[in-house]
Amino acid sequence: MFVSCILVIGYLIMNTIEVKTTKRNEFVDITSKVEKIVKDSKIKDGLCVVFCPHTTAALTINENADPSVQKDIISHLEELVPAGKGFSHSEGNSDAHIKASLLGSSLNVIIKDGNLALGTWQGIYFCEFDGSRQRQIYVKIIEM
Repeated sequence: MFVSCILVIGYLIMNTIEVKTTKRNEFVDITSKVEKIVKDSKIKDGLCVVFCPHTTAALTINENADPSVQKDIISHLEELVPAGKGFSHSEGNSDAHIKASLLGSSLNVIIKDGNLALGTWQGIYFCEFDGSRQRQIYVKIIEM
């Protein structure tokens, strides 16, 4: 049986978040900035797409109540993919490319009743693996 579905997208909004990192490997909690974009959009139901246009940085959703979680993730990623391992990439940041690939460059979060539908302990993190740098994150709000 084939079921046809038509999705009507009523409104698109795109914003940019600027992030300045200070360490080579660092997680920056951007939840409040993304939430503000969602609130300012006045969209009640839809999708929030968060995209990182950098090959040595990533995004993740994880616990935001205990900062030791981010420290543990960074520490174990450094063990898994250590810098200076003798990679063939001439810029010396292959570890950053690999870490970014493992975590990924985009996230989708449902907007429900005008809020991000994150779990109680969830936050959105920009993950720097080749800092310090000035970075951008794109946020697109799609009304559905």
